[in-house]
Amino acid sequence: MNNSDAAFAPLILTLKLDAESFAFFDALRRKHFPAERNFLSAHVTLFHNLPGSRREQIETDLNHLCRRYKTFPLRFSRWRFLGRGSAIEIESAELNSLRDELKNKWNDWLTAQDRQKFQPHITVQNKVAPGAARLLFEKLSAERSGKDGAGIGIQLWHYLNGPEISRRVLV
Repeated sequence: MNNSDAAFAPLILTLKLDAESFAFFDALRRKHFPAERNFLSAHVTLFHNLPGSRREQIETDLNHLCRRYKTFPLRFSRWRFLGRGSAIEIESAELNSLRDELKNKWNDWLTAQDRQKFQPHITVQNKVAPGAARLLFEKLSAERSGKDGAGIGIQLWHYLNGPEISRRVLV
């Protein structure tokens, strides 16, 4: 893919986590997500497919928004069973407000997936056999919930035809 193609590649918007939360959930993801499918670090996706052609407007909107939403609290509240994996659910009024504001601003060009109800989470396991997924879910549910953390920024990524060549374009 050449640079002009990259300029129009879809964009993904994620929440940047505080270092301790990121390290904890990324270690779980590396341990439990199938290695052959785990191309990404632990992340919270805010939008899955923003148009690369609108990058300049998106970056302008994000820069204005980041002045108001600096660091804000997150509550990693409970584990969710995904059928073939597990994810930690996230509670945060500030995160929901930030996401809603962007959704309202960008609604005309959001995909159906990005218009859906926002359910913030971090997936630590997916695409495994249901029995193995259930065992991990039960173990995680018994061990760890109610952890607090923080959102410390947002990250905008180009999706360049595969996770192995995705790259960050804005923090």
